[in-house]
Amino acid sequence: MTHDVRPAMAFGWGAIIGTLGGLIGLGGAEFRLPVLIGLFRFAALEAIILNKAMSLVVVASALPFRAGTVSFGAIADHWSIIVNLLAGSLLGAWLGAGWATRMESPSLYRVIALLLVGIAAVLLFGHDTHGSGIPLMSGVVQAIAGITAGLVIGVVASLLGVAGGELLIPTLILLFGADIKLAGSLSLAVSLPTMIVGFTRYSRDDSFAVLGRNRRFVLVMAAGSIAGSFVGGKLLGIVPSTILLPALAAILLVSAARIWRHS
Repeated sequence: MTHDVRPAMAFGWGAIIGTLGGLIGLGGAEFRLPVLIGLFRFAALEAIILNKAMSLVVVASALPFRAGTVSFGAIADHWSIIVNLLAGSLLGAWLGAGWATRMESPSLYRVIALLLVGIAAVLLFGHDTHGSGIPLMSGVVQAIAGITAGLVIGVVASLLGVAGGELLIPTLILLFGADIKLAGSLSLAVSLPTMIVGFTRYSRDDSFAVLGRNRRFVLVMAAGSIAGSFVGGKLLGIVPSTILLPALAAILLVSAARIWRHS
């Protein structure tokens, strides 16, 4: 089944999703996956692969966009944090993608639904975190915690086809004491190689052919997501977090319920 016949619809939904993500400093892939499954009627594994491809495009474009706020030099200065998280997230991405390709469709739908509920909880209780600038731990304990957190984030990112920023940013703030702007850029630096590893693992599955059949759809929806992210970023702060985060969490909960029933 091909969805290339609806480019305007794909761009429009991409823009809406990107705007929602941009409002909270994310790419919006958490909201894209339910749309791919519920509205465009892709099977679970195909939707994850498509979401992963579009997330890669959005994240790759976001890094240079943020260079004016946080320079590449500042990111490089914190290479040890990036390496620490990647030590777990790369393995997690490979494992998560492998599990997704082996799961029966009903089980995969349920896993997606449960993970969306978890992301909603993070939006409500973890995303609006403002760290003290002092890391929770240091030394070997911090390194082990970083690898463990990276492993979990890599698995979740692969299973949902997302960049994982909604989990990485609170981790960077709380575990490593990064400020919010630096955490946003560091999360992108961790997300990009993590997604590439997951994407490489998915390429070994027959479902990967969905990208070839829907090439135009992917490019158009990704372009809409990038445009929406830019708009959402400009609107950042206009809508109070006390209203925005519960509203977005509610969207994810409704989506999770529908995907659970879809299974």
